Amino acid sequence: MELSQTTYHIENGVATMTLNRPEQLNAFTLTMRDELVGLFREADQDDAVRVVVVTGAGRAFCAGADLSRGGSTFDRSSISSLDAYRDGGGQAALAAFNCRKPVIAAINGHAVGVGITLTLAMDMRIVVEDAKIGFVFARRGVVLEACSSWFLPRLVGMSKATELVYTGRIFQAADERASGLFTHVAPAGQALSRAMAIAGEIADHTSAVSVALCKRLMWHGLGLKDPYAAHLADSRCFFWAGQQKDSEEGVRSFLEKRPPRFAMSASRDVPDFGELGIVELRD
Repeated sequence: MELSQTTYHIENGVATMTLNRPEQLNAFTLTMRDELVGLFREADQDDAVRVVVVTGAGRAFCAGADLSRGGSTFDRSSISSLDAYRDGGGQAALAAFNCRKPVIAAINGHAVGVGITLTLAMDMRIVVEDAKIGFVFARRGVVLEACSSWFLPRLVGMSKATELVYTGRIFQAADERASGLFTHVAPAGQALSRAMAIAGEIADHTSAVSVALCKRLMWHGLGLKDPYAAHLADSRCFFWAGQQKDSEEGVRSFLEKRPPRFAMSASRDVPDFGELGIVELRD
């Protein structure tokens, strides 16, 4: 696909998606949404990609929605019906969520509004300590989007989520170092390098199929009512995985004291949960 507001590069099993409107601090647009959705789908199907890292060009990660339309920026009255509308941040977030590859946000600078909610659907968030962060929706007269009303309380707890959302305040990433919002808070200029180090560790040492199933199990588990349901899902996946050639290779490489050579494909070999008798919690 032709890209105008993002860039995409694959090297050593890591796909780097870069929000690329640096003069506008990578403000989010419908074009950016479409490109991100397409890129996540492409990464999901490409066995050359083991991990996705998302970052921003220039000094910001994403300053939020593009407000160049002025006061009517968030007016969606031209859409035919309420049921037809789906927010753009949510569409991009769900594309990241549905990607079978791990997705790491390398938040290299300021991330406000959709600039931070977009990352909540990703598996990890590495942020520079001086980045300005804000869930500013109530200060703009709108509400949470990008599925963040589901993700944020699960990441930081309801009490912290309400503080961040109800006040809409801008804060420095370092101030929420211990809240659970961020996986790592890095020194200035080091978010991408830290993210790439983690991505490289995943790409070099793990089974793509194992990681994809572990990702699915953990997100699935957040919606389960008790650990017994998780035990059933874990057991069914473990039963399946133990019969596969990646399992044999993982054990042999350990016993032979050599790096593993996993051969299975995340795009072709990962079973649907339905095939394993695991009931999905969504339509």
